[in-house]
Amino acid sequence: MSTSPKRFGCLGVFIILVLCLSLLFNALFLIGGAVNVAMGENTFREVVIKKSAQDVKSKIAVIRLDGIITGGEGGTSSMVDVIKNELKQAIADGEVRAIVLAIDSPGGEVTASDIIYNAVKEARKTKPVVVSMGSLAASGGYYVAVGGSHIFAHDTTFTGSIGVIMQSMNYSDLIGKVGVQVMTYKSGNFKDMMSGSRPPTEPEKQYIQGMVMQTYDKFVGIVAAERKLPVEELRNGVADGRVVSGKDALAAKLVDEIGDFDAAVQKATQLAAAPGAAVVGYDTGGGLAHYLRLLGKSEPPKKIEINLTPEAGLHLQPGRLYLLPSLLAP
Repeated sequence: MSTSPKRFGCLGVFIILVLCLSLLFNALFLIGGAVNVAMGENTFREVVIKKSAQDVKSKIAVIRLDGIITGGEGGTSSMVDVIKNELKQAIADGEVRAIVLAIDSPGGEVTASDIIYNAVKEARKTKPVVVSMGSLAASGGYYVAVGGSHIFAHDTTFTGSIGVIMQSMNYSDLIGKVGVQVMTYKSGNFKDMMSGSRPPTEPEKQYIQGMVMQTYDKFVGIVAAERKLPVEELRNGVADGRVVSGKDALAAKLVDEIGDFDAAVQKATQLAAAPGAAVVGYDTGGGLAHYLRLLGKSEPPKKIEINLTPEAGLHLQPGRLYLLPSLLAP
C-alpha cells in the first residue's frame, strides 16, 4: 500500500516547518548571546518618570532599593548585582547628572548591605547621590543610606536600628523528650558552634558575641565617619539598636533633611546644577534587546518570594549576621 502524495506532502511541509523554527530559535539564541556581550548582560531599559524641559538633555536617574537586602544564591542575579549595575549604568551615562537612591528596606544581610554601601559611596565620587527614605530605611537600609551625598527622610520614616543580630534555635530539650540523640564527630571545639542539638558553651557564647560586636563596631564606625559624629556619642545614644522616626533621626543628625521623594529629586537637580532635567528610572522588562538577552541566558530566572506577614515571620538563617530591626527578628 503506497503513501498518498497528499499525505506525504503535508508531512514534508510539517518537517520543513519544524526545521525552520529550530533554525530560527538557534539563531535568536546566538543573537541573544551576542547582545549580552555587546550591550552588557545587565543593561537596563530606561523609563521616563518625568520629561525634561525643552532642549534639556540632562537626566536624574532613580534607583530603588526595596525589601530585604540579600546576596545572590544559585548563580542568579541578586539585589546586589542589580543595584551595582544600575549605579554603573547611571555613572556611565553622560547625560545622567545625579542619582536619587530611593530606599524602602528593613535591612538584611551584612555583607550584601556593605557591598551596596560601598557601591553607593563609589558612585557619589562621580555624581551626587541623594537618598530618599520611604516608610522604612532601618539597619542595613540605613547602612546603605549613609553612602549617599545627602539623605532625606519623611518625618514618619522608621530608620536607625544601628545594630547587628545573629540567631539560632536550640531544640535540645525537645529531642531529649522524644528520645532522640544527635551524634556529632568534630575536628575542633567550635566546629559545631550554634548547633541546635545542644546548649551553647560559654566560650562559644563569647566567641559569637565577639563576631557580632566586630561587625557592630564597623557599622558604628561607618556611621560616625559619614555623619561626622563621635563614635562614643553614638554608642551611648542612638546606636543601641533602637528604631527612630525621621524626625528623631534629623535631631540625632542621622539624616540631613525632612522631605519626600520630590524633595530629593529637587535636591539632586540642585546639586547637579541641572535645571529642567528629566527624571528616569531603570527597568529590566520589555524591549527587543531584553528578550534577546533572555534567549542568551543559560539558566531560567528563578522566582524568590519573601513573606513578612506576622503569621509567617522572617526566618533568619543560622550562622549569618544580619542588619535588621529587632521587630523583624523572630
